[in-house]
Parts: sequence; C-alpha cells; structure tokens
Amino acid sequence: MRESGVRTAARQPEPETFSEQAKPGPTARAVVRTYDRFAPLYDWVFGRVLEPGRKAMGAAASALHPAAVLEVGVGTGLTLAGYPADSRVVGIDLSADMLERARTRAAAMPQRQVALQVMNAERMEFADDSFDCVTVPYVLSVTPHPARLVHEIRRVCKPGGAILVVNHFSGSPFWWLMERAVRSVADRVGFRSDFAYEEHILAHDWHVESVRPVNLFRLSKLVVLRNDKA
Repeated sequence: MRESGVRTAARQPEPETFSEQAKPGPTARAVVRTYDRFAPLYDWVFGRVLEPGRKAMGAAASALHPAAVLEVGVGTGLTLAGYPADSRVVGIDLSADMLERARTRAAAMPQRQVALQVMNAERMEFADDSFDCVTVPYVLSVTPHPARLVHEIRRVCKPGGAILVVNHFSGSPFWWLMERAVRSVADRVGFRSDFAYEEHILAHDWHVESVRPVNLFRLSKLVVLRNDKA
C-alpha cells in the first residue's frame, strides 16, 4: 500500500526555522552514500547497541494507539515490529539499499499495513496533517538541515499529534571527548557528532512532554513531543 494524497501548501516556517542552513553538516549525497554502503552491515553494527532506544520508541508509540504512523529514516525496518499491529505505518528513507532490507521485514508481517518509500524527509510528498504520530529514530543529527526536517515533520503531523525523537545529543561527559575526536570526519561520513538538545529541540515551539535517556551509557534520549505550541 502506498501513501496517497497530494501535497498541499506547507505551513509557513517560523522566522528561525532554517537558520542553521549555513552551518557545515552532512549532505544528502553523503547520507545516501554512507547508508547504502552500511546497509549489509547496519543490523550487525547498530542493531543491538541501539535497540533499547528503538524499543522505547515503539512502546511510546503503542501507548498512543495512533491510526497512522510515519517513520522518518526507517532504514532496514528494525522498528517496524514495535508499532501497534492495527496502525497504518509508512516508512521513508533516502537509501534504497536500506529499504530493500526493510521490505523483507515488512513481507514477514503480511497482516500489517506497512508502506515503504524512497523519499527525502526534508521535502516530503505527503499532504499536511497526514499522520497521528511521526517517529524519528537516530535521524535528526544525520539530516543535512535539521530545522527543515523539523518543519516537514510538523507539517505532515496532525495538530496535537505526537512526534517521537530518539537521538544522540551533546553534553554527556562520557561522550565529550569522543564528540571532539570525530568532529573533523563527521561530515564526510554523514552525521553530526556535536548536536545540542537546546538548539534542536528546545528552540522550537512544540510541546515537550517527556525526555528520558536510552541506550548504553545514556548515549541517546527519547523525546516525546506534541505538535502544538509549547
């Protein structure tokens, strides 16, 4: 099943929405190149270590009982089984190679409504207000323009709908040296090592419902947001 609906005029961005565009960061080409290269190894390298965050996100989504869920950056489909069985799930990703593996996982769940599409999340083809819940696992610090992605997520999420973000954020003492050690090569492999919660979560006027650490050494945070004014 493919997600239907013609894209309508997007809501106007807030004045600061795209203020980070001039900052250095990964390009879409770098992201695709990196994840196409890692597709055969992704589950083995990142599957188990990031699984607690995925499970926590799936549990949070299940508690909401959403009719329609969009997963941004569905990758190899590691999160698909964690969503409610009666939810309609749409997963998008820039990497066709990653999506091929996600399709194999989706095919093993024929009773579920799952649609997978190659799509740039910074320029989504969905109509406004298409989804009750949008999930963003380990993507916000990888996208070339995080504020543009946030704008699109909020556009396709219904007013008052839920947005679930799992991501690494800077500031943990354990990761301070690591962030600085990889900063010089981070852009070339398609991610940001230095990524501030205050700049990329608190700077927007959505409502933060909860924040909790997930994964080994509190590497990531699960942020539950409502798509309305803070």
